[in-house]
Amino acid sequence: MYKPKIVASIEARMGSSRFPGKMMADVNGKPALERVIDRLKACKNIDDIILATTIDSKDDLLEKCALSCDIKCHRGSEQDVLQRVVDAHKQIGSDIIVEVTGDCVLLDIDVIDQGVTMFLENDCDILSNASKLSYPQGADVQVFRTKDLNWVANNIQDEAVREHVSLYFYENPDKYRIIHLMAPPRLYAPDQRTQLDYLEDLDFITRVYEELEPIYGATDFGTREILELLHKKPEIREINAHCTNKPVRIEEKEAS
Repeated sequence: MYKPKIVASIEARMGSSRFPGKMMADVNGKPALERVIDRLKACKNIDDIILATTIDSKDDLLEKCALSCDIKCHRGSEQDVLQRVVDAHKQIGSDIIVEVTGDCVLLDIDVIDQGVTMFLENDCDILSNASKLSYPQGADVQVFRTKDLNWVANNIQDEAVREHVSLYFYENPDKYRIIHLMAPPRLYAPDQRTQLDYLEDLDFITRVYEELEPIYGATDFGTREILELLHKKPEIREINAHCTNKPVRIEEKEAS
């Protein structure tokens, strides 16, 4: 029986405007990028992982990190992120894409696995929790077919679409069947930041790992355990609460 190849691509670069070099920042003993890779490797519904980074020499460090973690790497345009991601998936031969931005250092393994399962079991073009926010910011899942992203890359030249990989899907709901994955009540926390955009986010994420990694290991904690920790120790929540009152939107993530 035919089984589609499901590949997670990580969009990451060192030239972040908000926090340059953030993907190699230390998170409780490991670079942020390695933390993302470790979590994706623990997902049951992902067949492979590829880093989609740029040809800028600053990103040599990211390629080295990816290869040391035994995942593939594709390097392409810094500006045309869409083409970079399309070419990465062409290199690895994927059928279904799980789009991951490098700032999701605390991505939730269970949410990603649930998202992939729901995508496969339903008549849809996109499965996402990143458009209608209900989970914490950074516990993202976006799943769609490689052929659909290829079509966008071949036909749409809008600058914003070239820079923000999945933007065209969300801007054209009449063309694409979208399932919005909503958090259950106990995981509903759309105002809670868990992604890496600012130095304060790094402090927050590091503290979460310091608290939970000794208990659960590097990957066996997710949104539920993080929210329980913040309930018990609300001072951790305050570390990055002031960074922004506005969520970083999908279309801003890769460029951040």
